[in-house]
Amino acid sequence: MAKEKETTEGKLVAQNRKARHDFFIEETFEAGIELRGTEIKSIRAGRMNIKDGFARIEKGEVMLHNAHISPYEQGNRFNHDPLRTRRLLLHKGEIKKLAGKSQQEGYSIIPLKVYIKNGFAKVLIGLAKGKKKYDKRETLKQKTAKREMDKAVGQRMKGMR
Repeated sequence: MAKEKETTEGKLVAQNRKARHDFFIEETFEAGIELRGTEIKSIRAGRMNIKDGFARIEKGEVMLHNAHISPYEQGNRFNHDPLRTRRLLLHKGEIKKLAGKSQQEGYSIIPLKVYIKNGFAKVLIGLAKGKKKYDKRETLKQKTAKREMDKAVGQRMKGMR
């Protein structure tokens, strides 16, 4: 079984690491996810992938697309389609806010993390604006510069001892 990682939210199940590389995350929302049958058992076993996932607002509801939940091994005929569209559970005000912002050019709703909190599967979704190639390079330069500064400060502190 995969190494379980405890976060402030709960037990981390899946994470979209590439999201922060490809997008500027402007705002995040915690949403419940509507699951059927054996899907929660697969999620608890850590068998979920949200790398290609995205969310859309359809008929006043937020729907999660392309999130892959592997079929549960002991589920036999009760298993569901791994890539089916799942409804995210948010308050009406949050849905309206997301709908207004996501209609603007260049904005999308993407899942960042999936975790178990108090026995329920939760999805951290982010309102994201796509990065251009030069934005990605700039972010990488800033990260490298920060790492080098931290390294220099660490060596300096070591020399003072």
